Amino acid sequence: MLKWLWLSVLVFSLDQLTKQIVDASMQLYETIPLLPVFQLTYLRNQGAAFSFLSQAGGWQRWFFIALSVGATVLITYWLKHMDRRKTWEAAAWALVLGGAVGNLLDRVVHGYVIDFLDVFYGDWHWPAFNIADSAITVGIGMLLIDSFRIRRGA
Repeated sequence: MLKWLWLSVLVFSLDQLTKQIVDASMQLYETIPLLPVFQLTYLRNQGAAFSFLSQAGGWQRWFFIALSVGATVLITYWLKHMDRRKTWEAAAWALVLGGAVGNLLDRVVHGYVIDFLDVFYGDWHWPAFNIADSAITVGIGMLLIDSFRIRRGA
């Protein structure tokens, strides 16, 4: 099922392209309103999802790099050995892989992940995220849906 790596490459490419555009065209913390509930806000996240461990003093960078490398190796191995009939699952893992590698590159090169997608309502803001985070979330959602599907002949 390595044929699904094209999807990982697409996610990675879109993620890196959008982060480069944001980094080149916006100032840190700059906001560009787009919709009443959505804006672009340039942030640098040294932690993980929801800025988890962002204030941990620097060791978290290496922890998240190691975690991402491990996940990349395991997912690639899993895709290589997956049953060809599991296309939904393969696509889901390919999304997760592309997102993990996108954020991994940010951590290695910059020491932080560039986030810029900002969803909000009034004064409440969802933590800012990026294309890689979105792909990981969609991939995990697909895996959860897949886990609840009824298997015939199982």
